[in-house]
Amino acid sequence: MPGTLYVVATPIGNLEDVTLRALRILREVSVIAAEDTRRTARILQHYSISTRQTSLHEHNERAKTPVLIERLVAGESVALVSDAGTPVVSDPGTVLVAAAHAAGIRVEPIPGPSALVTAVSVSGFPETEFSFLGFPPARSEARKRWFSGLASERRTLVFYEAPHRIRRCLEDMLEIFGDRQLLIGREITKAHESLAVRPISDHLSAGLDERGEFTLVLRGDTDRLVADKAPPDAHAMAAEFGELTNNSARGRREAIKALSAKHGIPARQVFALLEDAKNYPE
Repeated sequence: MPGTLYVVATPIGNLEDVTLRALRILREVSVIAAEDTRRTARILQHYSISTRQTSLHEHNERAKTPVLIERLVAGESVALVSDAGTPVVSDPGTVLVAAAHAAGIRVEPIPGPSALVTAVSVSGFPETEFSFLGFPPARSEARKRWFSGLASERRTLVFYEAPHRIRRCLEDMLEIFGDRQLLIGREITKAHESLAVRPISDHLSAGLDERGEFTLVLRGDTDRLVADKAPPDAHAMAAEFGELTNNSARGRREAIKALSAKHGIPARQVFALLEDAKNYPE
């Protein structure tokens, strides 16, 4: 009788977040297929689990999968774990899980921690639907195109970002989405956890700590959520811009940011409307 492939969620930071069922499965299986055996060893040592590990990461998954499938077919059970959180979600494991299904092997999820669900739960955004998008493209030009395709999305958007790209990512988000509300979760459930919900521009000016693992929860296009209303025409936008710069002593850039946030459109669209008003005066 074939064994079972268990897809086991492990803590994303605090080791106390592991479930009792996950600990039992990690003790009972023949082998643990781990994205990083060194990181998984910390959990195993903490809970005195001696099950043998084998590595399964993005660079060896295709080569290792047939070997693990053979063991499963022979009756051994295998636990699949990632560095942290739920396997396969922006982590290796898809090839192994698909091969197990194709071979008629039982695949059993062992639910538990997930950074994306944890971050959404504390965002306070009223939208009930969200879309998880993984990591944005690494290069700015591709990232901006990617964001542009999501600018009118009504659902809350959730994605991960690496620490060395977080500032440039936020700058691109501000340009494309406007100054929307954004939750940044850094090092969630770990000793140096930080969670903050504020406009994107405030994150950039608040002394962003560019270390650790980041989960971003961006509020959707709320203007489109309430009603598909068109932004003001060029002349109306120019009039609002004049009021802000003349009556509140705001600079040009600050006024464009404010109009972007008010109307829920990218800052570059506000700028384009203002240019149109100059080119075609009444």
